Amino acid sequence: MECRRGSLGDEAFRARRARRIAILNQKGGTGKTTTAVNLAAGIAERGYKVLLIDTDAQGNVGVSLGVSGEKSLYHVLVEGADPVEVAVPVRAHLDVITSNCTLAAAEIWLARQNPEQRSRIMTRRLNRMHVSRRYDYVILDCGPSLNLLNQNALSYADEVLVPVTCDYLALVGVKQVLRTLKDIERHLHHAVRISAVLPTFYDGRTRLGREVLETLQGHFANKCLEPIRLNTRLAEAPSHRKTIFEYAPQSNGAEDYNRVVDWLVDPAVAAQTPHQTVAA
Repeated sequence: MECRRGSLGDEAFRARRARRIAILNQKGGTGKTTTAVNLAAGIAERGYKVLLIDTDAQGNVGVSLGVSGEKSLYHVLVEGADPVEVAVPVRAHLDVITSNCTLAAAEIWLARQNPEQRSRIMTRRLNRMHVSRRYDYVILDCGPSLNLLNQNALSYADEVLVPVTCDYLALVGVKQVLRTLKDIERHLHHAVRISAVLPTFYDGRTRLGREVLETLQGHFANKCLEPIRLNTRLAEAPSHRKTIFEYAPQSNGAEDYNRVVDWLVDPAVAAQTPHQTVAA
């Protein structure tokens, strides 16, 4: 899948298009940022060029990776700054467009724009500079709401990966996402598919965890990935400004996210893997 201009002719470079994946669940505390950061880092470690965009005003992507850009997503959306110049290289093959509290002002600015255009401004800004031709993957870390920023992210994305905590409210969050995607298609005429549901904070020692995982697997079948096990190393890594692969490469968290990365970069291989519950 890797498409570098240096290794391909100009015609192939112009024809290529990055996979655009939004990490979304309107329910908070599901591990969206942890998932976005570690998937982006894992894909980049495999040699693919990745752009990670933080669309949440909390700015946790930058905090997790120890980076604070001079400019942020606000400058791309509101001021029309070149996203390629705003993006900060944080690791080999991995660039980040950070966010911060200025996104609250961006949300207000978006609300004042033409209702027919305001949900597509991110798409226009990124397409104008051919961002999809410069990267193999664009990962969007979305906040826990359906605001205009998330609508912009979904209008740009082709697919959604939904992190879901292994609790009894798990299905509620996924159903909200499904309704949101239907609304995006109905009102913005842009189809976005759920490529996977990712159970997080899974504790196989508890009956609740096992029951919720079985429910998710029964409801979503092959779209339900193997779970991310409850792991303290995943919680600790951001405070050290490291990905799980840097902080604890032998941990369950690193093993679990590596498995999801393998699935993302080569779904055919993942499809051949027998479905079984990961041990706690």
